[in-house]
Amino acid sequence: MRRPSRAGLDMDAVVGLTLRVGVLASVALIAAGLAWHWAAYGDLRLAYALPATSVGGFVATDVRQITSAAARPRLLVNLGIALLILTPYARVCASVVSFAIARDWKYVACTGLVLAVLSYSLFA
Repeated sequence: MRRPSRAGLDMDAVVGLTLRVGVLASVALIAAGLAWHWAAYGDLRLAYALPATSVGGFVATDVRQITSAAARPRLLVNLGIALLILTPYARVCASVVSFAIARDWKYVACTGLVLAVLSYSLFA
């Protein structure tokens, strides 16, 4: 049975919504990039390799390209992939907040440790 938090929110629903929105937005970005690529080039194949960098570097490169107005189909696909990778990270962040609001310090510590490991693996 779901319990509302002290703030009156159903945190399971918030965490679930985080996952749902992240995955759907990722799919939308990838589909839009592929549709744009197909309309421009008549082919769905994207001939490129992902850079040998961290996810943080991958996202930073894409954000720099967006701000320089260098939009292209591959950029949308890259952003969709980055969002899909970062969605579980956002879910863990939401869980830490959820447990902190519920004042469940044991789970805050455990989830915080998971967040630290994910942060290191994604951004270091």
